[in-house]
Amino acid sequence: MRSAVAVGAVLAAVVLAGCSLPSETLGAGTDPWSETEFVVAVDAGPRDSADNYTADTRAAIAFWEANAQQYLGHPVEFTLRPDAADPDVVVRVVAEVTDCGTEEHAAGCAPLADDLREQPKPVTVRVRRGFDRESTRQVLKHEFGHILGQGHDDRPADVMMAKSTLATEPRPDATERPVPWRDPELAVYLDAGNVSAEDRAQVREQMGHALDYYADGAAGTVPANVSFRRVDDRAAADVVIAFPNELPCEAIDRSRGSCRQLTGIDPDGDGASERYTRAEIYLTGLAPDAVGWHVGRWLGDAFGAADESDLAPPFRDASYEDRRSDWWR
Repeated sequence: MRSAVAVGAVLAAVVLAGCSLPSETLGAGTDPWSETEFVVAVDAGPRDSADNYTADTRAAIAFWEANAQQYLGHPVEFTLRPDAADPDVVVRVVAEVTDCGTEEHAAGCAPLADDLREQPKPVTVRVRRGFDRESTRQVLKHEFGHILGQGHDDRPADVMMAKSTLATEPRPDATERPVPWRDPELAVYLDAGNVSAEDRAQVREQMGHALDYYADGAAGTVPANVSFRRVDDRAAADVVIAFPNELPCEAIDRSRGSCRQLTGIDPDGDGASERYTRAEIYLTGLAPDAVGWHVGRWLGDAFGAADESDLAPPFRDASYEDRRSDWWR
């Protein structure tokens, strides 16, 4: 029996929006911008590296100092003093950005000011913690643009656009986690529509053997808290087991064998899923007594197996007879 090649995980980057608040004091001042210097402080909090956020802030203000004449029509000058007692602007690192106009799940927030010189001091720029350095600097450049009067439709578009694709700090990949799912209890849906009536009971029994094997620890390859529950709604399932007429994966023979598709999230943007959000296992043209082995084989991938050596013993170098045996015992 030939087993189809599995399809790689589908990755999704986190998409977050920067946002702004209406200014409390708007209007044009009379002092030349070239004679005004804005002192910037950084409040990173005890949980975060002040040095990292200070460097990120320095990069953001350097961008606007270098490009203010082009985009604002006047120069701007900042002085970075992270511990300043009476700053004009303070960058505050927060766990969540709340109360920021109509925006939800924002990466940062700052007042949209016509004239920074006339704002009550200090003007607060909030940035959400947890992004990588490049993304944090992108958020800070965006929010400093707001306090300098730039809205979401203003230039430069790549900085001031309302939504950006951001990456978190490096996180363990799914294959490095004990359970690569948000919840160790997985909802399982069986689509047996293409299974004959006479085989359906055996297919359900075989699937049960595979699920029970993993719920019992799969020979120590998964934690003891892993469990499963059956659901009748495919959309509500974490794991779907289906029997299509033809395998949807890249297989040697799409009419016979099995394969899987994993969908996950990649918030740190490293090209590998950090957690899985869906596993779909497809079986076509298999004898009913082999169904459990094939389901178990692909569940191994769904629990983080990077290659065959990470799988539980029954799924390594299994013969035709092994796949039809009581391998779960």
